[in-house]
Amino acid sequence: MKFKFLTLDDVSLLNKRVLVRVDINSPIANNSTILETTRIRSILPTLEMLKDSKTVLLAHQSRPGKKDFTSLETHAEVLKSLVDRPVKFIDDIFGTAARNAIKELKNGEILLLENVRFYSEEVAEDIPPEKQAQTIMVRKLTPLFDLFVNDAFAAAHRAQPSLIGFTYTLPTVAGKVMEKELTVLNKIFDPERPAVFIIGGAKVDTKLGILKNILKNGKADKILLGGLLVNVFLEAKGYKIGELNKSCIEKFDSYVDEAKTILKEHGDKIELPVDVAIEKEGKRYEVSCDELNGESRILDIGLDTIVKYSNIIVNSKTVVANGPLGVFEKEEFALGTREVLDAMARCKYFTVVGGGELGAYAEILGISSRIKHLSTGGGATLALLSGEELPVIKALEESAKKFKKKLGVENF
Repeated sequence: MKFKFLTLDDVSLLNKRVLVRVDINSPIANNSTILETTRIRSILPTLEMLKDSKTVLLAHQSRPGKKDFTSLETHAEVLKSLVDRPVKFIDDIFGTAARNAIKELKNGEILLLENVRFYSEEVAEDIPPEKQAQTIMVRKLTPLFDLFVNDAFAAAHRAQPSLIGFTYTLPTVAGKVMEKELTVLNKIFDPERPAVFIIGGAKVDTKLGILKNILKNGKADKILLGGLLVNVFLEAKGYKIGELNKSCIEKFDSYVDEAKTILKEHGDKIELPVDVAIEKEGKRYEVSCDELNGESRILDIGLDTIVKYSNIIVNSKTVVANGPLGVFEKEEFALGTREVLDAMARCKYFTVVGGGELGAYAEILGISSRIKHLSTGGGATLALLSGEELPVIKALEESAKKFKKKLGVENF
C-alpha cells in the first residue's frame, strides 16, 4: 500500500545516529521475569535494517502506579539473547550519563535507555502535540541524532513526547513493525466475506465504540460478543443478569440503552451467547441464558456458545478478534477464549488477533504461528478499527512533509 509517510526503505542508514521509539511493553512476573517476548522479538527486523547505524532505543514499560512499572534492564537482557550485536543498557534517559553513552556508541551497537515513563513529562496529559517538541527530553536528545524512527505501533494512539515530540525536530520514518501493522490491518477495511469480528474484554466503553463503527461502516457480517459486553447485551435483550453482574460496569444503564438501539438496528449481525459459565462455590457451571437468575457472576461463554462461535469462525474468510471471551486468568474460565483462538488457528483464511492480552495468550497456547497476523497493538488496533486518527500516524505524515527536502525524497 502507498503510505503518506516515509519508511526505513526511503532513507540512507549507513553511519547514521538513529533514535528509535519502540514498544516492548511486556507481561512481567512479580520477580521481574518477562513472561512473553512477542513485542521484543517484533522489533528485530527494524534492528536488522539498522545494523550499520548507531542505534538508541526509547521505550516504556507499563505506567506509574502499576505493579509492572519497572526498569527496562531485564528487557535489555532479553534483547541481548536475540541479536548478535552489542546491546547496552543505561538507567538514564536524557541526563549526562545517557548523553555520554550515546556519544560513545559505535556503528552496529544498540543502546536501550531507561523506561521513558520514569520521566514526568512523558505521562503528563496536558501537553499539546505542538508543545511536545519543547519538552526537556526532546531538546536534550535531538542534537545527538540524524534520524528518528517510530516503530511503536502499539502506542500509536498515544500523544506523548517520546512518540510525537521528535517528529517536529528530526527527520522521521516508520519502522518495520509500524509498516507491517498498517499494511496488514488495512485489509480489514475492505475485508473478504464473510467477515467476522470477535469483541471481548473488559473495556465496555471502548468496545462499544468499535462495535458501532464496524456496524456503521458495514465491515462485519457477524459480530461475536464476549467479555463484559455480554452482560450489557443480555440485559438489553431482557435476560436477568442480576445486580452482581451489573456492578462490574460503570454507567451500566446508559450502555444498555445503547445496546438496545444497536440490537434494534443491527440485531441480525450481533451474535450473543446462548449459554454462559458462572462461578458457583469456586467451580465452573454451565447455564442457559434463559435460566439466568442473577445470583452468580458470568465469567465465560458456555459450551454451546463455544460450538456456535467456532463453527462461524472456521467458515469465515476474515476473522478479527480483540479481547478475551471471559476471565481467562482463571483456568476454569479460560475455555471460551482458548477454543475461539483454536478455531481461528483452524480457519484457512485471513485471521487477525488484536494484540494485548489475547495476543499474549495465543503465544502461551503455542498457536500464534497459525494465526495469519498477531498484532502487537492492543489499544492502537482498537483505535484504528474504531476509525480514530492515530496521533503517531498523523505525526509521521507531518514530519515527511517537513523534512522530505532534507532527506532528498520529495517524490514519495
